Amino acid sequence: MTDDTPPAGLSRIEVGVDGDSRSIAMLIRPAADGVDGPVLVWLGGYRSDMTGTKAVEMDALAGELGLAALRLDYSGHGQSGGEFRKGTISRWLEESLAAIATLAAREIILVGSSMGGWIALRAVAELKRSPAAPKVRGMVLIAPAPDFTSALIEPALGEAERRSLEERGYFEEHSEYSPEPNIFTRDLIEDGRQNRVLTGIIETGCPVHILQGMQDADVPYRHALMLVEHLPADDVVLTLVRDGDHRLSRPQDIERMRAAIKALV
Repeated sequence: MTDDTPPAGLSRIEVGVDGDSRSIAMLIRPAADGVDGPVLVWLGGYRSDMTGTKAVEMDALAGELGLAALRLDYSGHGQSGGEFRKGTISRWLEESLAAIATLAAREIILVGSSMGGWIALRAVAELKRSPAAPKVRGMVLIAPAPDFTSALIEPALGEAERRSLEERGYFEEHSEYSPEPNIFTRDLIEDGRQNRVLTGIIETGCPVHILQGMQDADVPYRHALMLVEHLPADDVVLTLVRDGDHRLSRPQDIERMRAAIKALV
């Protein structure tokens, strides 16, 4: 399902100060006239961008419903400035919150994919602390990867990767989705420890729908089960897709995402 309406024009915001400033690219779809509903906010995964299949389909759904939508590229991703190797969860969270702050919205729905699920969980905690911030009406987390640096990457490190982190400050790993290798830096891993969410009860204060493939080679479905255990106070739905992979971008997967978002709207 695609939307024939041209996407909203590219806009930019500057995040950070002095030598740490980076230009963050956003695509904002305005709401249809007379429609007063939540804004759909896309938070992408590691090395993904706002023109990926799921991001575009979320935007298309917003168009069908007359809702506003926000997509952004983290620094070092897509159309945004900044160096990828400087990226950390804290930096990408800061950029996401800055983009959300540009919205004149009372309510938002966070749609986070993979690492974006982690950023969404951190974002809802930060937004709850600000009386001026929009309320998070609900969350859709697709193959969420909270704490992936400490829970998934660090336990699997071999001697060569540990040596590379110590000597070069990063290590490389083959990517199934790109000819370029994945790069994981020491800063990313160390910062990840400071942003862990699977350390106690996560109080999002809103319904959460998790979509998880059971054939996910990147984020095992047991990781989603662990996340559910940390969300006991919320209205949580977990959909396990027996033949689903990490991307969950097939037509039937997109339909599940659309249905989950529409249920929150």
